[in-house]
Amino acid sequence: MCIQCCLKSLTGIDVKSLKNKKLIKKAIQSLNDLTPEELTKITHVCGTHEMTVSRFGIRSIIPKTIEVIPGPGCPVCVCPSYEIDLAIKLAKEGKIITTFGDMLKVPASKESLAEMKQEGEDIRVVYSPQDALKIARNNPQKEIVFLAIGFETSAPMTAAVLLDNPPENFSLISAHRLTVPAMELLLKEETRKTKGFICPGHVSTIIGLNPYYPFSEKYGMPCVISGFEAIDVLIGLVQIIKMIKQKKPSVINEYARAVKPEGNLKALKIIEEVYTVVDANWRGIGTISKSGLSLKKEFNAFDAEKKFDVHIDNSVDIHPGCRCHEVMLGNILPPECKLFLKNCTPEQPIGPCMVSHEGTCSIFARYGSKNFLRFE
Repeated sequence: MCIQCCLKSLTGIDVKSLKNKKLIKKAIQSLNDLTPEELTKITHVCGTHEMTVSRFGIRSIIPKTIEVIPGPGCPVCVCPSYEIDLAIKLAKEGKIITTFGDMLKVPASKESLAEMKQEGEDIRVVYSPQDALKIARNNPQKEIVFLAIGFETSAPMTAAVLLDNPPENFSLISAHRLTVPAMELLLKEETRKTKGFICPGHVSTIIGLNPYYPFSEKYGMPCVISGFEAIDVLIGLVQIIKMIKQKKPSVINEYARAVKPEGNLKALKIIEEVYTVVDANWRGIGTISKSGLSLKKEFNAFDAEKKFDVHIDNSVDIHPGCRCHEVMLGNILPPECKLFLKNCTPEQPIGPCMVSHEGTCSIFARYGSKNFLRFE
């Protein structure tokens, strides 16, 4: 079976084909046949893709001249201390803070939400914005603040809550970020010299294919939207290397079983209705133009920062010795940080990349030996 046939076989929902050893071996052989002579760096911007790459030891089985580089694909990791500091300040003022579990252990400027919870502040883990809304409706005498994080995938869920007639005691801190502007930033990183992108599957189910075309048309950058099985990533790599060799950059949707060319139009409409696109700070990386989602003026009553008139003067994103910002930019891998698995561990993280299950350092801590085969 040719690799193009492999690609077609994955467009349906056939779980067995995703685990087919023959397809996987064929993809690996195709990569070996296409081995580039020069070092070719291919970047992904999705924590789940890094999970796939590390868990299945993909770096150890592909040609040595193909280097898979993790980018800023973890929303927990890129959330700046400022937003967490805001939540901590509001918790100390007696508000109930709700957020996803990964956010609790992320170090802020001086402390974490987990430490605040241990000191008695009312900080609750929720699994969705709707859970936070339910808490607000069940506690009308309390102010409920939802620390909203995530890329385009989770932004519609937060927006939907604001369109669901939320009570006056509900508000949120919007730490939502947009992926494509971060990808554009990576092209300016001289140390990276990226030759192609594995585009994020989850995000692409929302935004579709159109946002990626400027990368191929303007920058000559091959892009493949990939799923999250090993075969997905391997076929994505094959397609990128083929486009590089043929000098025909384009956008290929390998994840067609989930991603529509137009994306999720209803979700995009909700995003547009609730948010305005703004310049936003990414933890340790700096401000990226038009990369954040802020609530529109008509939703100011639910913007916690405006509602309670709170502000943080000085936030600290990167603590001494931590190199998470370099990891997120793909300039180094976690083992190159002196704190990795020494001072900084999943149990006692110093940097955000060691906290979330989608953080590159956390993933390397779990599956690192499969990556070290290549990078020792």
